[in-house]
Amino acid sequence: MGLFDRATLAAGRARYAAAQGLRSAWYGAQMRAAKSRTTGFHRPDAPDFTPTRGKPDMALLRKAYFDLFIQDRRNVEAGLYPPPRDVTLAQLPHALKSARAFQADVEAVEARRQARNGTEVQAQLPEGSNRYPDYYRQNFHYQSGGWFSDESAELYDTQVEALFTGTAEAMRRAALAEIARELKGRDQRTVSLLDVACGNGRFLKTVMQVWPRLRASGLDLSPNYTEAARERLARWPHVQVIHDAAEAMPLPDASQDVIVSIFLFHELPEEVRGVVLAEVLRSLKQGGVFILADSVQFGDYEGMDGLLEYFPHGFHEPYYENYLAWDLDGACCTAGFEPVRQSLAFLTKVSVWRRA
Repeated sequence: MGLFDRATLAAGRARYAAAQGLRSAWYGAQMRAAKSRTTGFHRPDAPDFTPTRGKPDMALLRKAYFDLFIQDRRNVEAGLYPPPRDVTLAQLPHALKSARAFQADVEAVEARRQARNGTEVQAQLPEGSNRYPDYYRQNFHYQSGGWFSDESAELYDTQVEALFTGTAEAMRRAALAEIARELKGRDQRTVSLLDVACGNGRFLKTVMQVWPRLRASGLDLSPNYTEAARERLARWPHVQVIHDAAEAMPLPDASQDVIVSIFLFHELPEEVRGVVLAEVLRSLKQGGVFILADSVQFGDYEGMDGLLEYFPHGFHEPYYENYLAWDLDGACCTAGFEPVRQSLAFLTKVSVWRRA
């Protein structure tokens, strides 16, 4: 490597470190402000919580945090995806607006947490809402509106980034790296990709920015989030966003080359996870891959289980505790998938499976 190349590489790393450091500081400040407005909001050391799996090893947590960004930058330098452009002056007005909305909603979220009221949204759903399964009609994370308001779809990204101190996008990019490995050497125009539970379209937009001619689709059960996704993905008119359930995807058999699921399975009852896995297998072409990115589980990090225990206590995550001990590998193998590889990205585990 020549002097010019080394200088370019060093400059790129410096820009990356500055941007991600600023991003983490921004969302960390928002979470600290949220905590200051409540009594115990998002606190694993809350007096009403006692872990049964040991005190979390915070040194290990910090190491996993920094390892996430080291691997993210390595993925960029390996050419798996371009450097993130998630810190720009053009984004500042929207970031300030979202931060104000997040802080304004904090007290309502905390009131639900104190009352352990995660089903408030059931009394607010519009006529015809019986198409949504019972498990879905809840205020996950105690968020206002559950999955059934435009405000929720607007706030979601800020809420998640604040919770994870600005690491959510980097964790999602670990799944992006797996898509890049699968697409290497292939004509993107011939590859069909589905994002299951695409939410408001944030990750799918990132995918399309890297592979703009991909034959991509998103599917989500929220009417408000799918509408937000359509707006976010409007610059790619060939991308279809489907409002439907993962348990019965309106897709032909063997129609997809790649199916991605990010942060979905921990919000499903165990019996529904098996149904969704069967639908994913049915919709994949032979040899197609399923990329599953979700929470780390018990045993993935020695010394971290006590921290994971807090999430179902501090939030309305009714199926998360079961997910932590769920045999993900066994369930995928039973469904008919073959393992390819698995990696950890801070608090996210990325598993890649292939339909034989």
